[in-house]
Amino acid sequence: MKHLMIWPNPDKDQVRGLTGKIRHWATQREITVTIPQSLAEETGFPELGRALETLEAGMIDGVVVLGGDGTLLHAAKALSRLNCPILGVNLGHLGFLTEVEVPDLLPALTAMVNNQYEIDQRRLLSAKVMRGSKELARFEAMNDVVVTKGPFARLINLETFVDDGYVTTYPADGLIVASPTGSTAYSLSAGGPILSPALSVMVVTPICPHSFFDRSIVINGGQQVKIRVRAMHRDTLVTVDGQETHPLEDGDEVLVETSSTTIRLLRRPGWSFFQVLRGWRKGH
Repeated sequence: MKHLMIWPNPDKDQVRGLTGKIRHWATQREITVTIPQSLAEETGFPELGRALETLEAGMIDGVVVLGGDGTLLHAAKALSRLNCPILGVNLGHLGFLTEVEVPDLLPALTAMVNNQYEIDQRRLLSAKVMRGSKELARFEAMNDVVVTKGPFARLINLETFVDDGYVTTYPADGLIVASPTGSTAYSLSAGGPILSPALSVMVVTPICPHSFFDRSIVINGGQQVKIRVRAMHRDTLVTVDGQETHPLEDGDEVLVETSSTTIRLLRRPGWSFFQVLRGWRKGH
């Protein structure tokens, strides 16, 4: 390894000290350290800052994300074109995506340098917003794409299709289309199933449906979900990974399918999704 990127969450108390520790560890091994420009300035390391648009695939050998699952989601999508493996260091609650806790950071970095790790590949979702034949917006999601009402009390009607086949119209607060990675996030809170990340599927989960037909539907990852909005009010939104939004109007369509983009997460040998799941259940 010659070039390591640190992606810190500047809102976390431990970040400045951990960034300095990683930098010292890397310097001893003649590894160059880079931090995204704005984050470098916020964490007090402006001399390590570099604009992301100046980086190309192959220039970064690995990324260390300091934060929680939300930070990793943001970093993974921003860096997806670089195709570099990502090691998540958990600074919050138990994470499904982050790999190591702070006490295990330096041993994990050493294993990373010595290629003593496995790659856990996660496919993203691709979503686009259509108004008639016009594309209004395009997104990629690691967890989920959510069509939801705003702060008003009325339900929205969501006509739902899989490929060209009509499924149903949900009178509901919203509808979630989640990847297996996102099945443990918002979809789970809405009553959806937990999916193994090894599966190539999507899950469609209604939010507070006013209907007897309120179960999630698991579909093949090669299919497309189309959601057509039927709501006369203007507060309907599509939300992507809880981090990006776009307003929707009556008749707009949100098309969701599996993306060709893959995120590569670093895992220690023997890592198991089900072990993480057991830890999460103990914490709840």
